[in-house]
Amino acid sequence: MNMDWNTDSLSPGQYKIADYIQKNMQTVLFLTEQEIADALGLSIASVSRFWRSVGFKNIKDFKNQLREHLEVTPAAKMKNIMDKSEAGFLPGQLLASSMEHLESTLQHYSQESFEEAVNAIVTARRVYLYGPGPSSGLVELMHYRLSRFGLSMHRLHRGGSELFEDLLHITDEDVVVLFGFVRLLPEAKVITRHAKESGYLTLLITDRLVSDFSGESHITLYASRGEIWEFHSMIAPTFMVENLIVAAGMKNQDLHLQKLEQLNQLRKKYDHELPR
Repeated sequence: MNMDWNTDSLSPGQYKIADYIQKNMQTVLFLTEQEIADALGLSIASVSRFWRSVGFKNIKDFKNQLREHLEVTPAAKMKNIMDKSEAGFLPGQLLASSMEHLESTLQHYSQESFEEAVNAIVTARRVYLYGPGPSSGLVELMHYRLSRFGLSMHRLHRGGSELFEDLLHITDEDVVVLFGFVRLLPEAKVITRHAKESGYLTLLITDRLVSDFSGESHITLYASRGEIWEFHSMIAPTFMVENLIVAAGMKNQDLHLQKLEQLNQLRKKYDHELPR
């Protein structure tokens, strides 16, 4: 089923419905309009009006077309097994959930966008990283790993009006990696708008398939974290970040391996001064 809906005319509530459906293809087959409305905190009238806005007669028409194209996935099968055999076993439940997040991420993976992201990172004069809150760990991971390859990395720590001090130094040869989970923070919105004026690239890693900030960044990569009301796992975002790191390392391999060898030599030379 083609889920590339035209979202230009959708209201904020319809964005939420579209994003929910994209992430819950199998579950939505068994939900009523009232249950979808309750899950999203919307009125049933809003859900009823949604189907025509994306090209279907009603929810029945949508489900009929979805059912024809939907397959039972390996993650769904594994989850059923775990639910039956280990209903009260927390690690098993989290493993099943993690598998679903990874599968959802791969289902919506774009090789073209991924390669564009890698090329932007390895060719940039400097890579800036912006990811507050739970994304800060991903920022640290990218900074730590990519710096080893000799790439110039810089964290955007400052928020509010102090962000302008950093924006002043970003050039059209740079790229800014943004983490925008659930919504774009005001600072991220300013970065994306400033990028369009100044000419630098932005790479957004997000858990929203459909949102009111779709298209704000030059490159977008999706990583599932679950619904708004669920525990937000960082398994899939970490998976995406580690793939970016490995792919970046594979570019200019000789140079990057040389940097790692130089790091090893420094450790050996000064190990007695700065033991690990």
